[in-house]
Amino acid sequence: MDTYAVVGLGKFGFHVAKGLAQQGVSVIAVDLDEEQVRDINEFVQDAIVLDSTDIRALREAGLGNVDVAVVSIGENIEASILTVMALKELGVETVVAKAITTVHGQILSKLGAAKVIYPEMESAKKIVKKMVANMHYETIDLSITMKIAKLTVPSFWVGISILSPIFENEFEVKPIAYKHQGVWYTSFENDDILEKGDILLVLGNSSHIEALSKKV
Repeated sequence: MDTYAVVGLGKFGFHVAKGLAQQGVSVIAVDLDEEQVRDINEFVQDAIVLDSTDIRALREAGLGNVDVAVVSIGENIEASILTVMALKELGVETVVAKAITTVHGQILSKLGAAKVIYPEMESAKKIVKKMVANMHYETIDLSITMKIAKLTVPSFWVGISILSPIFENEFEVKPIAYKHQGVWYTSFENDDILEKGDILLVLGNSSHIEALSKKV
């Protein structure tokens, strides 16, 4: 089994070290801050206070023998760069490094980091993606078992009547209202055809509403 070192125990590094340890792998956690080392100590195999830019200290702590090192040093870009350099000089095969900026990441890659990660950027992308998704699909809990979904009419429902049996037969949901050109309708006729951009409310069992969310 691979052995890991996590250098830098801020919020990101702490959770990486703890998460790896919970997967059952051997983890050495390193930071210059005694309090941060103390906080992670109960979760990992070894937690050490040292200056990660000091190659001799890294060697004495055994970090040259790990299979993977994660450098998660925060705003101190110089320390991040020097740490990656030291780990590569010690012969660590795989170094994964956290970067603050694109330029910082490019430097780390040139120094031999096998993978550069941008936690803040990646987190922002996930949040934006979730926000955009929620704009097109929202749910309202009516009870433990029943929900209403509010969604932009998906392409596979464009052009069909709101009274079509397809809703209940294939998706097990029931349309209860729809919005067309800014006007909400709650009573329907057979010739009420759903169009692109319409907003639809459907009622259904929680599991069916959840299944629908994965299809739209």
